[in-house]
Amino acid sequence: MTTDFRPVSSSKISISELMLPSHTNFSGKIHGGYILQLLDQIAFACASKFCGNYCVTASVDTVNFLKPIEVGELVTMKASVNYVGRSSMIVGIRVEAEHIQTGVIKHCNSSYFTMVAKDKDGKSIQVPGLILTNLDEVRRFRKCIKQIETRKEIEEHAREAKVNSIEDLASLDKYNVLVEIG
Repeated sequence: MTTDFRPVSSSKISISELMLPSHTNFSGKIHGGYILQLLDQIAFACASKFCGNYCVTASVDTVNFLKPIEVGELVTMKASVNYVGRSSMIVGIRVEAEHIQTGVIKHCNSSYFTMVAKDKDGKSIQVPGLILTNLDEVRRFRKCIKQIETRKEIEEHAREAKVNSIEDLASLDKYNVLVEIG
């Protein structure tokens, strides 16, 4: 067990980038894939800054696209480590877009990346413990615990869910699906 603990504040990082026409999708909004790329970069920087080691993305637990981002808006991403395990960290990221002329800021995205610390040989390495210094940090930590529990329940349900009867197939009739098994 590590005796090294660091405050959430030691992980905080933010990046800002002006959204250009080259970042758009076919509808003229900023492409979600481009935002995902930036999210992965800031998650890496945040986790690596916190633990002092190289980190890899283990999973992207949640990405909620709430509002579209327009060309010419200044996008700011704010990240912090919200939870630590033995070698893993959950990084929470908030994405805001600012209309430069009006100063209006909108919350566009919230994301949670699970990052794993690695040593120079690529083996998982223990991360420092997390010091929670306010109720928001405690709330975020507890939310991550719930997120982990929910993920485990979903994985367990997926292992148990087997189609092995006519009743299983018949239960799909309330969905927008046509089953044609030959």
